[in-house]
Amino acid sequence: MNQVPLTIRGAEKLREELERLKRSERPRVIEAIAEARAHGDLKENAEYHAAREQQGFIEGRIKDIEGKLAHAQIIDVTKLPANGRVVFGSTVNVLELDKDIEHTFQIVGEDEADLKQGKISIASPIARCLIGKSEGDVTSVKVPGGVREFEILEVQYV
Repeated sequence: MNQVPLTIRGAEKLREELERLKRSERPRVIEAIAEARAHGDLKENAEYHAAREQQGFIEGRIKDIEGKLAHAQIIDVTKLPANGRVVFGSTVNVLELDKDIEHTFQIVGEDEADLKQGKISIASPIARCLIGKSEGDVTSVKVPGGVREFEILEVQYV
């Protein structure tokens, strides 16, 4: 498996989710399975089948998170010698030239991406066109809606 880039905050969130799944979700579903078994016939017991399905989901997610954390490359953006360039983890203020709208993006790992919070995946077309650019650069990216042009206003490492 390849290394998975994560910011420090992203790794913390995955660890918190893993802890929650192991400490509260897993015991809760085990208890639900035991309670459903007590009701008798398992062939037609919808509660039992639902609890087993949920158990499978929880165990799969635990395994997924453990794998990602085991192969994580945790990057502290505040310690990168980026010299004003856009790199993984940096926060970039851009001006979308076509619409004259400012956006703020933080370039993060795929598991951390959340467009509502301005976090875009390193694999996204916009992030790929911004990586390596510096303040004042103008770049364009082809997206499903057409071509978008961005001017980089500011790069922060927070």
